[in-house]
Amino acid sequence: METSQSIRMEKVCYRVGGRIILTDFDLVLERGVNRTILGVSGAGKTTILKLMLGLIHPQSGRIHIGDLEITGRSEAEYREQRKKIAIVFQGGALFDSMTVGENVGYRLFEEGRLPEAEIEEIVREKLRFVGVEAALDLYPAELSGGMKKRVAIARALAADPEYIFFDEPTTGLDPIGVYNIVSLMRRLQQAGKTTLMVTHDLPTAFATSQRFSVLHESRLAFEGTEEELRRCPLSTVREFLHPTDASLFV
Repeated sequence: METSQSIRMEKVCYRVGGRIILTDFDLVLERGVNRTILGVSGAGKTTILKLMLGLIHPQSGRIHIGDLEITGRSEAEYREQRKKIAIVFQGGALFDSMTVGENVGYRLFEEGRLPEAEIEEIVREKLRFVGVEAALDLYPAELSGGMKKRVAIARALAADPEYIFFDEPTTGLDPIGVYNIVSLMRRLQQAGKTTLMVTHDLPTAFATSQRFSVLHESRLAFEGTEEELRRCPLSTVREFLHPTDASLFV
């Protein structure tokens, strides 16, 4: 594994108040390997994404983006490295006061490095990719839940990141919306993007990922392929994959 081509968490510990979220947590996201982090609701999956982005900081342990350790650094010191990563938040997190086009081009307009006409063409290209170019001048309130997710993906793509994080991308979507998101993730992977998804939606995870990590009680309980996951003898993993009456109200 080339360290310059990966994002790594090493022995990361994170807690909020008295609640332990992660304990000695290790994770490697290699370039070109699409991974899903599985776990029950509230297990800390989204926290992992925020830590990798540097939005929050661990109490101990190390986090690297490529060759650069971001732990303990100011945002200005790793801003260029973080541009390799984009995230699609669970609710889309679009700006309500902006049109779809303004949302997708927001980061590029803020950076101010490209002419406005070029940004507008990029915006249209990314909206075409996700199939919602017709919504260019609409506002988020005028969109369905599935369309909001697709616009959020277009916004993530606008800056041409190497890695795209997905936070529960299929939550609240109907089967057609889920199919669209899965299809888009596969197209992104074919285009060379590396995806990291956190979810408890097993069909979507198996349809889009090559490697799986299971988070349980603040620790990494499993890491491996789908075949290895399905054969894993750990009771916590088996219960997650195949809940029984014993799981009621747990």
